[in-house]
Amino acid sequence: MKILLISPYELGRQPFSLAHAAGLLRPRGHEVVLVDLAQGSLPREGLETFDLIGVALGMHTATRIAVSLLPVVREKAPRAKLICYGVYAPPNRGLLEGLGVDVVLGPEFENDLIALTGGAESGPGLKVSFVVPDRKGLPGLARYAHLQLPGGGRKTVGFIEASRGCKYLCRHCPLVPVYEGRFRAIPRELVIADAEQQIAEGAMHLSFGDPDFLNGPTHALRVLEAFHERWPHVTFDATIKISHILTHRDLLPRLREYGCLFITTAAESFDDVILGFLDKGHTGLDIDQAVALARQAGIAIAPTFVPFTPWTTLEGYIDLLTRVRDLGLINSVSPIQLVIRLLVPQGSYLLRIPGFQDRLQPFTDAILGYPWANPDPQVDVLQARLQSWVERAEGEGLDRLSAFAGLWRLAHEAAGRKAPLLAADCAGPHIPRLSEPWYCCAEPTTSQLARCAVGA
Repeated sequence: MKILLISPYELGRQPFSLAHAAGLLRPRGHEVVLVDLAQGSLPREGLETFDLIGVALGMHTATRIAVSLLPVVREKAPRAKLICYGVYAPPNRGLLEGLGVDVVLGPEFENDLIALTGGAESGPGLKVSFVVPDRKGLPGLARYAHLQLPGGGRKTVGFIEASRGCKYLCRHCPLVPVYEGRFRAIPRELVIADAEQQIAEGAMHLSFGDPDFLNGPTHALRVLEAFHERWPHVTFDATIKISHILTHRDLLPRLREYGCLFITTAAESFDDVILGFLDKGHTGLDIDQAVALARQAGIAIAPTFVPFTPWTTLEGYIDLLTRVRDLGLINSVSPIQLVIRLLVPQGSYLLRIPGFQDRLQPFTDAILGYPWANPDPQVDVLQARLQSWVERAEGEGLDRLSAFAGLWRLAHEAAGRKAPLLAADCAGPHIPRLSEPWYCCAEPTTSQLARCAVGA
C-alpha cells in the first residue's frame, strides 16, 4: 500500500508518532511517506495516489489543526482510507467521523494499523507491537527544538519514549480517560536502538516523552544505566510527578549522575483546594520540597501550571506568582505556563466532580471542550489580558523576568493593588530549557495554530 502519515504538531519534536508507525509498516513492504506540518505543509499534488492516510492526534493543538486539515485531505483523496490515531482521537470520534475520517484509533494503535494495512494483528488482549521507530523521511533533528544552555550554548535534541500511559488519575489529564491508570514499558533494547540512531544524527541531549518517567523506576534506571555506559556525554530531561520526586528522592543523585539536566513537573497550582479538585496527589508545600530536593541533587526543576480554573481567584493568582517569585522559579517557568486556561475535553475525569458540570456550557467543536466561565468575570478578563501580553512578549523576544514583570503588574492592577517592586535577583538561576515550551491541557494560541500550514 501507499501510505501517508501526517503529524500536525508534537511540541517542536521530531514526531515519534510517525516514526513508530513507519517502523511497523515499511518492513511489511508498504511505501510510507511522512509529513510533519510543524516543519512543512501538505503536498499540493498527489494525495489521490495514497491508499491510506493517517493523522496523528497526540495533542489538543494537533487536533485543532486537524479540524482544518481533514476536509482538505478528504476532498483531495476521496478513495483513501482516512484514519486518525492518538490520545485525542477517541474522545473526538464524532467530530472526526463527521469530517470524513473512516477509522479512529487510540494511542495503542499499532496492531489495528497493521490489520488495516493487510496484516493480521488485531483484537483485544494482544500486546502492542513495539519496534524501533523508522525516522527516515522526517526533517533532521537540527530543524527541531534545541536545548538552550544557561551560558548561551545549545545542543541538538532527540526525542525518545521509554514507556506509555500513566498509573495515576489526575482529573484534568487527557491520558486518564484513555489509559485509566495503566502504563506500559517499552522494551529497553528498542529504546536504546532509537537513542542510537538519533545520537548518530547529532543528538547530544535526549528528551524523554514519557507522561511520567518514574512510573516504572526500575525500568527507567536500567535504560539510563545503558545510556550512560554507551554515551556518557549525552544529557537528558524527563517529566516526573511532584509526588514521585518526593517518594524517589534517593534516586535524584543517580539521575544527575546519568546526565539529567532538568525535570519537567506538573505542579499545576499552589492552592491545595484546586490541587484537590485536580486530584494531583501533592500539596502546595510539596512543590517547595520537590524544588529543594532537585536543586540539592544538582537538577533544575521546570514546573508547569494550570493557573486559570473555575476555582481561581484574583488573590489566588497573585499568590501563585508570589510563590513562583519566592522560590526563585521565574527563570524556570515558561511565561505561557502562567496564563494557561483549564481545558475540559470530552470524557475528562473532571466531569466526575459532583456539581462540576453545572459550571460548564455545552461541548463545542470550536475548542474541542466544554467552555466555562469563572464566577468572577474579572478573572477571565485578566486571563485574556495576560495571554495577549505573553504573546506580545514572545514576539518581542523579552526575557522571562521581563515577561513575568508584565504579568505581575497586570495581576496587581486587576486586584486594585500596586504591584510591589521585583528585586533584581528574584528570578532565580537560568536553567537549561528546550526552545519550544512544554505545555499540556491548554488551548493553543493564535500563533501556534498559524505556524502549522495545511496546504492549499
